[in-house]
Amino acid sequence: MMPPIDHPAIPAPRIGVLLINLGTPDAPEPRAVKRYLGEFLSDRRVVELPAIAWQPILRGIILTTRPKKSAHAYSQVWSEQGSPLAAITRAQAEGLKGAFGPEVLVDWGMRYGNPSIGERLRAMKAAGCERILLAPLYPQYCAATTATANDKAFEALAQMRWQPAIRTLPPYYDHPAYIAALAQTVREDLAKLPFTPDVVMASFHGMPQRTLELGDPYHCHCQKTGRLLSEALGMELVGAFQSRFGRAKWLGPATDTTLAELARAGKRRIAIVAPGFSADCVETLEELAIRGRETFMEAGGTEFAYLPCLNAEPAGHEMLRSILAAELAGWLPAA
Repeated sequence: MMPPIDHPAIPAPRIGVLLINLGTPDAPEPRAVKRYLGEFLSDRRVVELPAIAWQPILRGIILTTRPKKSAHAYSQVWSEQGSPLAAITRAQAEGLKGAFGPEVLVDWGMRYGNPSIGERLRAMKAAGCERILLAPLYPQYCAATTATANDKAFEALAQMRWQPAIRTLPPYYDHPAYIAALAQTVREDLAKLPFTPDVVMASFHGMPQRTLELGDPYHCHCQKTGRLLSEALGMELVGAFQSRFGRAKWLGPATDTTLAELARAGKRRIAIVAPGFSADCVETLEELAIRGRETFMEAGGTEFAYLPCLNAEPAGHEMLRSILAAELAGWLPAA
């Protein structure tokens, strides 16, 4: 039956996949960084303190001192394509175009900053996506990453009269495709080095110790990723946690401290990989590749190499295609 002449246009039904990552400032300058940090550090999933206690500290101290320092860090890794995290996440989405058939739209959004999750969900719905897979690109589950990304998506969905059906990507910290992709790229990158490392280190983003005590599985997920990657490579990786913030006790051992201790213990050559990041960003390109190198060399190291994330390279692309296809099962037409 034909719809009435004055019936609103309805796009053909489609399926959507929304890749989600943390976010980035719009520019490597203090004002943009302040906006970004204000949103990020106001998230109750990120800083689990009462707002009445935390907001005066955030607005009165942190946002008046930290943006300039962080802007400098971003400026060291910014490129013609903009923020590395945004450029790589965009490339990951573009690389998956057509991977699941012409009826599947792959898009990307950021939990903080632009493009926002809500903006992209509304665009996908307007394009006809009646079913959407939310895909936070965090291999290891953490309430401050995976959960808050899903929270933001459902906040946008709460404003929709006609909601799409929704699925969410589970953490993939021990997925065979993820471990295989990591092992392949680490082997290839190690083979390209002009030296043989005394130690290969795996650095994960840190979280407060309190998150583990409250039941967050993040620490356990990181430990299992490290163990499985060690087994796949046939070598023991040294695990550590980076990006400490504030005075609270954080998961350890700390990456910067461990780098210095290894150098002082006579380990002169080191390679470091960041298996908790799906794309290179300021935490890997500036904190590890630049400041990590400085820490290691100043403590007596002689050779240092940072090994890139999976990014939008072939192994990373195939890994994403594999795990996303599994979550789309039942939605896609039978082969």
